[in-house]
Amino acid sequence: MRDFRRPRLWLALWWLAIAAVIVLSLTPPPPMHVPRNFDKVEHLLSYGFLATGAVLLFARWRAQLCAATGLVAMGIALEFAQGMLTRTRMADPADAAANATGVLLGLLLAFTPVARWLQRLDARLP
Repeated sequence: MRDFRRPRLWLALWWLAIAAVIVLSLTPPPPMHVPRNFDKVEHLLSYGFLATGAVLLFARWRAQLCAATGLVAMGIALEFAQGMLTRTRMADPADAAANATGVLLGLLLAFTPVARWLQRLDARLP
């Protein structure tokens, strides 16, 4: 992990976000109209956010890559779970592809100054 004053807090928030994605993926969708294929944008943004969290938390490329691989595997597993365990969701390979694309985009932030944003924020908090 990066050098934080509050490493447990940041790690817990990341795990909470992962848990939220799991729960939201397996519960019935809200009864509202969304534009066609807009859910792909939601998948991309959600998994991009989770991968960005990994980049912000982990200093080493290997740890970031392991987290990214785990997120892609989670996205694929959740698609299978939606198809087999729920009646209100269906498995969609395009959703898994959007998840993986989001992870890749989030992982690319490792090569930008954004990668140290959480570390700087953590240092400024009282």
